[in-house]
Amino acid sequence: MANIPADLKYTKSHEWVKEEDGLLVVGLTDFAATALGDIVFIRLPEAGEEVTAGESFAEVESVKAVSDVFSPATGKVAEVNEALNDAPEAVNEDPYGAWLIKIAGTEATDELLDASAYEAVCAAEEDA
Repeated sequence: MANIPADLKYTKSHEWVKEEDGLLVVGLTDFAATALGDIVFIRLPEAGEEVTAGESFAEVESVKAVSDVFSPATGKVAEVNEALNDAPEAVNEDPYGAWLIKIAGTEATDELLDASAYEAVCAAEEDA
């Protein structure tokens, strides 16, 4: 079973969310990183760009496929994890440490799941 920290919120599309200093920190879950396989490239937005809840803000390219990453909230990109440009594999190695973006001025979405609800989503996908 995937590692699902209880102190984070999750989306059905496998992003994790953490509130930190008034910003929403967003990354890919362990389940997503494992399903993608070895990540070789991540296309992230620029700081200052707008992101919209439920819409793609990044692309993750793995040895298997290219996948969209969806924003859990609407707001402005306050910060981008530039380290991932040189080391995209950090998402595989530490999915909850290798955040992708931080969003400011957020309109939180009600769609966020707690750890147990997200665990049910992962279990359903594994059974599918």
